[in-house]
Parts: sequence; C-alpha cells; structure tokens
Amino acid sequence: MAHHQVLIVGGGSAGLAVASLLAKKPEAPQIAVIDPSEKHYYQPLWTLVGAGVFPKEETERNEADYIPAGVTWVKEYVQSFDPDNNAVTLANGESLSYDVLVVAAGIQVNWDKIPGLKETVGKPDTGVCSNYSYETTESTFENIKNLQSGTALFTHPATPIKCGGAPLKITYLASHYWQKHGRASKITKKFIKGGPGIFAVKKYADSLTKVADRYGIDRIWNMDLKELRPDKKQAVFQHIETGEELVENYDMIHVTPPMSAPDFISTSPLAADTGWVEVNKETMQHVRFPNVFALGDCSNLPTSKTGAAIRKQAPVTVSNILSFLRNKPFTAVYHGYTSCPLVTGYDSLILAEFDYDKKPKESFPFDQSKERYSMFALKAYALPRIYWHGMLQGREF
Repeated sequence: MAHHQVLIVGGGSAGLAVASLLAKKPEAPQIAVIDPSEKHYYQPLWTLVGAGVFPKEETERNEADYIPAGVTWVKEYVQSFDPDNNAVTLANGESLSYDVLVVAAGIQVNWDKIPGLKETVGKPDTGVCSNYSYETTESTFENIKNLQSGTALFTHPATPIKCGGAPLKITYLASHYWQKHGRASKITKKFIKGGPGIFAVKKYADSLTKVADRYGIDRIWNMDLKELRPDKKQAVFQHIETGEELVENYDMIHVTPPMSAPDFISTSPLAADTGWVEVNKETMQHVRFPNVFALGDCSNLPTSKTGAAIRKQAPVTVSNILSFLRNKPFTAVYHGYTSCPLVTGYDSLILAEFDYDKKPKESFPFDQSKERYSMFALKAYALPRIYWHGMLQGREF
C-alpha cells in the first residue's frame, strides 16, 4: 500500500490551493492529490458565459498544468474511506494510506433528481438551460437571445448549492439583455426559490430587491422545482413547508439543479447527518478523526460554497495541518468569510462579503451594496487572473 504524508482528495479549487500552499513551505510534507479529471474549470465565470460575455473555452485549463511541482497526481476516483485505518480505497481497487487526509472533493450536481431535466437541459428548442455545467452553459445565452416574448423562469433549489447567488445573477443578466433589446415588456420574468428571501444578508438583500423591482422580476419564495414536463413546457414546484403544488408554464427555464455532498462522502464515516464532511468550523479539522481535514464545498462549514470562501479557508487549513504534523497547538482560525460577486447587469455588480454571523466584511473603502462597474470589471477580468495565477499557485492575498 502506497503511503503519503498528506493525501488530498480532490483537485479542484480547494484541493489545489492546499497542495500549492503546502508544497511552498520550507519543510513541505510529501503530498499526493487524487483526482481523475483531465480538465480544470474556473466555474465562477460560467454565469458570464451564460450571458454571452465570454466563450466557455475561456474557463477551461489542463489539470496537469496546475498540479504543483513535487506533488504526486493520482488520476483515479475514490471508492471509500477507512479513517480508522488511515486509508483510502480507489475505484481501481488500490488502497493508499496517509498521515493526514484532506477532503476537498467539491459538490455533486444531481441532474437526475428532477424528472425531465437531464434529457432536455441544453438541447435546442426545449427552452431548458443551465449555467451549472460546462456543456450546457452556452445554451443559456442561446435561450436568452432567442426569446422574443413569453415567460422565463429561473429556479433556485432548496438544497445548498455552489455559488448561492448564481441563480439570481443570470436572472438579472437576462433581464438586462431583454431590456436593452426592447423586449422587457413582452417577457414575464419569475425567480422561484426553494427558500425564503432574496439574500441572507440584509444590507445586500435590500439593494438586490431594488434591482429585481427595476427589472420587473416576480419573486416566489419557498417553492422547490420537482419536475419538468417538457412536452407541455411546464415546471412543477412544491412548497417546502406545506407541500402545496404549483405548476408554471415556461417558454424558457434556467434550472439550478439540487446539489449534495458526493455519494462516496455522504455514505462514508466522515459524513455528518447531512452528508457533508463533519468539521470544526474554525479549524477545518474533523470532529471525530483528528488527522482528517476538509474544506470547500464538500464540508459542513456553515457558510456559502464559493471560491472566495476557499481562498480564506485554504491558508487556515494548511497552517493547522502543519501544526498537527508537528504536534503543536493550532493558531489559525477561519471566521466564515465568504464573498459573492452579485452581477446585476452587463455593467454592474454588488460585491457581497460577510462572515459566519452574516455581518458584512468588506474589502473596499466604499459601500459595496451599491451597484458599480468597477466591481463588475473585478469579477470579469481581475478575479480569473487572481485564481489561475494566484490562488492555484499557492500565492496568498
């Protein structure tokens, strides 16, 4: 059985950030990253791909180019975890052992949980689109461009999702496009969410409500998408408390699918009752297995599942891993910082930044709840470069 000092499950944002930061340390441990993917995607840009701002190819790179020097890349899927014996079993039957395990396996998008979705999303003439996959994101703009009149629905599921603001962003972008092309009065726009309210932080929620009013977007709360009827172009929703059913007709529907922890995590000893990896929210250390850490989307950290959150979680995780390996007390603490760049149009953005207590933690010396072009430019042009050339390279900001 091959052994690694630090074994990282997942070569996405969180896994590569941790691997790169660790590999740069003067006394770097021996590290391996398990991930079968040949490609790596900067997913925060998919919203702008779906709005026709960028081609999807702009978001894709080769995974091999971002595996840090000196780090072993294990190109395989994880089958199961055995934390009692410090081992991971791969899909090919091989087992790997570790001193420290880092679980950074992202989130699972459950397309098949909505009957009628998987076979229609991204297909021509169905009206069904989604920014939540590389293959389908360009179909969103095709639908936005082609819709001359009728009803457009935008859904947000009751489950946790990556980038909680993304369903709202594409609603605003589509509305702005139709406004600019003189179609706003001909298209009924509905944002239907399996939860309460437009945003969890009041300061930003107040501004986002004004934007929705400006575009004439109807908001329906606590209704979760349960089924598509493609032949009738109908979407079936269910109230998350009463079970009441709502059927909406659509000419276009942007679906954010329900999401969960990956199955190989949710069925493992590492999972909490919710299916996510159970960690201390300040240290990222597992609550039952001291040599296991987790961060990013697959963890049960009570904050938004965003790349910006990972950018703050990764240095804390690395510091605490090194303290663990040296038998020293932890000194690094994560306070729940996350950020959501809320695009409100083709030239405006509200930059929400906040912590576990839903208190704003803003980076700039102005009111970030106001729409600004400068913040749009930050998201569209600066943040991708910071991601590829900074965060994934182990550079801290």
